[in-house]
Order: sequence, then structure tokens, then C-alpha cells
Amino acid sequence: MSIKTILVPVDGTETSRAALDVAFMVGRDLVAHVDVLHVATDSKDAVPLLGEGMSAAIIEEMIQLAENESSERTARAVAMYEDARNRFGLDAQEAPPLGDGGSTALIQCVGREDEMTAARGRLADLVVATRPTAQSEATLTMTINAALFETGRPVLVAPPKTPETLGKKIAVSWNGSAEASRAVAAAMPLIVRSQGVVIMTAENDRTLSEVAPELATYFAWHGVNAEIRSLPGGSQVGHVLLEDCLAVGADLLVMGAYTHSRMLQLILGGVTKHVLASAELPVLMAH
Repeated sequence: MSIKTILVPVDGTETSRAALDVAFMVGRDLVAHVDVLHVATDSKDAVPLLGEGMSAAIIEEMIQLAENESSERTARAVAMYEDARNRFGLDAQEAPPLGDGGSTALIQCVGREDEMTAARGRLADLVVATRPTAQSEATLTMTINAALFETGRPVLVAPPKTPETLGKKIAVSWNGSAEASRAVAAAMPLIVRSQGVVIMTAENDRTLSEVAPELATYFAWHGVNAEIRSLPGGSQVGHVLLEDCLAVGADLLVMGAYTHSRMLQLILGGVTKHVLASAELPVLMAH
């Protein structure tokens, strides 16, 4: 699968700057079109329990404050977009055909960011989202969940800080699952142009010994030579995985996302949640 269209929601806060940069890096390197989505909050939705013990004056004041904050965020989002477009050299273009150096467009609408991301993400080859941190607003978690579970598309999760490189050395967390397979398929445009690929498998009863060599053979058919590394299993797999990514100098991690199944979430959810909470490198996930 080629990557020709990318969607990245940007809310105008500093936490979304890295996601914007990562989306533009991929758009530039793969010559793709990047749609930058800014969803302004409906001021009426920002005021809880309208009429529940509030005077008309207080309600009006709260709506005005929400509108002011929304306008400020929109202005910051537009400024971020123009800055990134100039730095990465993507042409402003709203309709096909795609140019020689990639293109971008700013889409502005009013509503809920998670809902708009889910709807528009279904027609993107890749969705780029900001990794939530302890200081992030709850809407960031809602947006990334919508991207992962409601679009049917791969999601590239950006770290809090813009990485210097992306896709030069790629780590693949592999257990032979359908989720991991979808992530690998989505990452192939980046994998085939990388300078090195490392397959990482955790030692446990669920991981068959032959799954890593089989993936290495698959990569070889695409002209990619991959190294295989075995990681210790157990409850700290997520931590060990990220430590190993750092040890090998990976600037991108490819892995499957946790499932909705309650039984499987006990096995896979812990690793995914740890990576989403702690990764300092971009992570390409698929569900």
C-alpha cells in the first residue's frame, strides 16, 4: 500500500506541534498530501449543564470565554500550519493531482475533534496523532482512540518532541498477530526506504519461534534485510521494547494496537498502553 494522503488533527496547543511536524516529514519524504485538520469547539458544547442553576448572564459569559479561547487556538493552529508548511516546503493545494514535492491543505470546521478525526480519517492512508501525556487534555486521548479504533486506518503516534529523523532505523514489534501484520503492511512504504530494520519478538508461550524468521523472509522479498532480536517476556515487555528501540537507535517503532476484546486486552493492552504513555519516538500502530 502506498501512502498518498495523510490526516493530522491540530488543536493549536504546543502538544500538537510535533504531530504536525511528523506528518509533514512523512508527506515530504513519501511525496504525499497532508490534510491538517483543525476542529474549533462549539461554544455551546463547552458550557456544561446549561440552565442548571446558572443565570443567563453567567451562561453568556461562559460562552464568550469559550469562544475567545477557541479563536485563540484557531489562530495558533493556523500559525503552526503556515510555519510547518514553509519549513518542510510543501505546496498549499486543496485538490489533486499531487505535485512533485508533496502538498498540504488546512481544513477548518466546528465540532468535536474525535468525531471529525474518525470521519475524515477513513479516507486517509495514514492518520498522525499526538501522544497524550500526563498534562494533556482528555480530548487528546479521545482523538487518538478514535483514530485507532474508528477509522480502520493505520495511526502514526508522534512523541511530545519533534524527532530529528523518521524511518532511517525501524524497529518492528512482531508476534504474528493480525494487528501486527496490518501495522507492517501500512509501514512498508517507510520500511523499503529505511537504512535498517530490526524485528523484535518477546519470549513467551504465545510467540512461536519461527514468526520472526518468517517476517524476515517477507521483508527479504521486498529487498529489505532485517535483523532479529529476542526480548525477555513478562510484565515489563513494553518497557523493555522501548529500551531496546533506544539501544539500537531506532527512530520509528511499528506495532499492532491493543484489541477491544477484554480477554486479549489483558495480554496485549499493557504493552500498548505503556508505549502510548512513554514512547519518545514515533510509533506506527494498526488495529
